[in-house]
Amino acid sequence: QVQLVESGGGLVQPGGSLRLSCVASGNIFNIYVMRWYRQAPGKQRELVAAITPGGTTPYADSVRGRFTISRDNAKNTVYLRMNTLTPEDTAVYFCNADITTGGMGSPITYWGQGTQVTVSS
Repeated sequence: QVQLVESGGGLVQPGGSLRLSCVASGNIFNIYVMRWYRQAPGKQRELVAAITPGGTTPYADSVRGRFTISRDNAKNTVYLRMNTLTPEDTAVYFCNADITTGGMGSPITYWGQGTQVTVSS
């Protein structure tokens, strides 16, 4: 069994910063791509950023230059540093990761439960 748990969300003023964390735990053999998504009220879930095991980091146009994704493989953790936040960044932020739990077989994508980020004065 694998679990992803996000933390670090909260209320922040426009222009402020937050850092989200997502820790994977359980019977993990290997973690491949790790991603952050977000879903604002009434909108579809969108991909914010991803990071491959080799460190490639594609970003959504709306966050490029303001958000930074990183990972600590020793801790099975992915981070999202968010700077210069605007009210349009308000959403529930979810992490997911492609994980294998044995030495063979294809990775399965697991999701966290989400953490709320609210940007408001």
